[in-house]
Parts: sequence; structure tokens; C-alpha cells
Amino acid sequence: MTAGAPDLPLRQRKTNIAMIVITVLPFIGLLLAVTMSWNEAVGPTDLLLFFGLYVICGFGITIGFHRMLTHRAFEAIGPLKAALLVAGSLAIQGPAIDWAVDHRTHHAFSDKEGDPHSPHHGFSSSIWGRLRGLGHAHVGWMFDHSRSDVERYAKDLLHDRLVVTISRLFPLWVVLSFAIPFALGGLITRSWTGAFTGLIWGGLVRLFFNHHVTWSVNSICHVFGRRPFTAGDRSTNNWVLALPSLGEAWHHNHHVFPTSAFHGLGWRQVDLSGLVIATWEKLGLVRNVRRPSAEQIGRKRAAAMSA
Repeated sequence: MTAGAPDLPLRQRKTNIAMIVITVLPFIGLLLAVTMSWNEAVGPTDLLLFFGLYVICGFGITIGFHRMLTHRAFEAIGPLKAALLVAGSLAIQGPAIDWAVDHRTHHAFSDKEGDPHSPHHGFSSSIWGRLRGLGHAHVGWMFDHSRSDVERYAKDLLHDRLVVTISRLFPLWVVLSFAIPFALGGLITRSWTGAFTGLIWGGLVRLFFNHHVTWSVNSICHVFGRRPFTAGDRSTNNWVLALPSLGEAWHHNHHVFPTSAFHGLGWRQVDLSGLVIATWEKLGLVRNVRRPSAEQIGRKRAAAMSA
């Protein structure tokens, strides 16, 4: 335990309050957006801000926080690395280092005791137990989770000045996550109404979908889907979530090949994040891109078929 361990309950209460705010506010924004849409108060600027910021923040999580930072699946040049970390921070899923620690812990104990968001461990096989497990894996875990030892799970990140700086500036990125769509909406439409609807669609509604698609990978992609390989957990591939998750829903593949920059294996498994990384690789913006060989994939498939 660290020297500040006695304050853990207070820190947990503050974390819970923050989680309630960032969970409830986007939902309120969604309700406002639906109401305004009914009254035709949504325009092309709002939709542009929604989709544009959804993709930018989504890639910040899938490419930046997940594949680059947490699993070191590739290395990016300095400006691109910084941009990805800022984009991931704008998704308001926690500071970069905290996000990486939680996800590395998940892989270390996947669907076993110690996994921060398993829908299986600790829950009964009854219908009610399964529903409780899904709820816990989707959002509940964030209210009763004590973060793992940062020194143990992210020592490499603590020695990266850029990562530490961007992680410490998380409150700034939270403010900008809402200020950017508000400012762009106002500037594009030259009206306060445009600024307000830009905040609703490019801020709150976008955040709602960014959050719940990511959380669905934690919950749905450990319960529903296909498992073509043999793995030590219950991770699945879910094609329904593949596009909205920008390729993250090929989650079973990821657990079998965790350091791969590509989660989709084959042209039928569309992995938008992987396609972006491959493009950057050709342009020389990223290097040391890790991918499983055809032989490695073949061996894993053969092992699953013979099991």
C-alpha cells in the first residue's frame, strides 16, 4: 500500500461522484438530443461534430490508449503519439496511465479473481446472476474498483515524460472535451444556438456512445459471440460491435494475440483501427508494428480444432 492508503475511502467517494457525473450527464444529453431532434433542432453541423469527434476520440482509445500505450503494439512518432494520447483523454475514460493500468490488470487476471471487470467471476450462472455480471462488467466495476499497483503494472509509463504529462493534465482534457464542440458549433453556425447544440451532440451524445461502446467490449464481448481459438478466458468476437467499436470487438482475437496491432484477422473481420495503423505504417508515421504471422494463427486454429 502507498503512504496515502488511509485516504482511500475518501478518494473512492470522489471517484464515485465523478463516475456518476460522467455516466449521467451524457445520458441527459442524449435525452435532450432526442427531444430536439423531434423538434427538428439538429442540423448537419451537429451531426458532423458528433461523428467527427466520435471517431477522433474513439481512435484515441482504440489506437492510442489501447494498442499503442497499453500493449506497445507499435511505436508512433512524437507528434502522433501526443495527438493519440490527447484524443484518448478527450473520451473521458480516465487518465492515460490509469486506463493502461486497469487494462493490463484485466489481461493479467482475465475472467478470474483480480479482473476488474469480468462479467463471470463472482456471479452465479442464474439469469439474475448473469445480468448482474453484465452490469458489473459494463459500468458497475468503476464504482467498487481499487486501482492496481501503478509501479507494478505501468512502471514503463511512469518513465515516459510525455505520457506522464498528458495523464496529469486530464482535468484540462475533460474541459476541452466539451469546450471544443461548443466553440466549433458556435463558430460554424455563428450562433449561440449552434454552440449549444454542438455541445449536446459533439459533447454529451458523442461521449455517451464513446463510453457505452467501449464498455460493451468489457461486458458483451465476454459473454456473446464466437470463440474460434482456445483461450484461458471467456472473451468473444462480436461482429455486431465491430464497426462502432472501430475494430475492438474482435476481442477474442485480441486476447489470443494481445500484443498485435491488428484485432481483425482476415478481410472479413473489418478492423478500422488496424487499417489506420497499417496506413500510418506505410507513411512512416509508426514503426515496429507487431502482428501475428500466418503460421502463428494457423497453429492457434489447429489447437482449437483438436481441443
